[in-house]
Amino acid sequence: MVNKTAIITGASKGIGKQMAKTFAENGYNLLINYNNSKKEAEELCQQLNSKGIIAYAYRADVSDRKQVDSMVEFCIKRFRNIDLLINNAGVAQSILFTDITQDDWKRMIDINLTGVFNCTQSVAKYMISEKKGKIINISSIWGMVGGSCEVHYSTVKAGIIGFTKALAKELGPSNIQVNSIAPGVIQTDMLKGLNDKDLEELKYDTPLMRLGTADDIAECALFLASDKADFITGQVISPNGGFVI
Repeated sequence: MVNKTAIITGASKGIGKQMAKTFAENGYNLLINYNNSKKEAEELCQQLNSKGIIAYAYRADVSDRKQVDSMVEFCIKRFRNIDLLINNAGVAQSILFTDITQDDWKRMIDINLTGVFNCTQSVAKYMISEKKGKIINISSIWGMVGGSCEVHYSTVKAGIIGFTKALAKELGPSNIQVNSIAPGVIQTDMLKGLNDKDLEELKYDTPLMRLGTADDIAECALFLASDKADFITGQVISPNGGFVI
């Protein structure tokens, strides 16, 4: 049996790293995309390779179309196919709306939204020709309900949801499922600026009385990528512990 192949962007840390581990454990070949975290990406790749998993670390800025196209071509040459694309790469910033600069706004859109467009369009042509494939776009609860002091972040995450729904309709006839995961408050480096009191308040505001983990998101992605989810497309799944209902 030929293993399936997945490209996971922003896979050197946090949720992306856990998704890479989870998919590797479930028989996927992997292309681990990173931009700045070379050491972390290569270490992860080495760990997976030592377990007999075929994985490559590839540096590409997802906001740069030429770099993205080169990454996708590399993946095709190595694995001959792309079964799954997970658009996970992104940046976050907490700042008052009146303090957002033009550079802040542009960077947020370029990486979080244009990056999704670039990677998806580059991969889609191969999936369309094969008449199969799955695309999972990582959004956020703030893309669903908006977050104070994260207007630009909320904007791009909402854009990802609209992108997902529209593309699902367009690619459905080609047997390609497109879905979005909108994580709640997840314990990753993105929370490192919060103190213990802030974290406790977030737990208190979550009906399940705990913060989410990267594994919670990875398992959701694994389900959406599986054959069991073949009739699910254009949906937003939000593992958030009830924080947003």
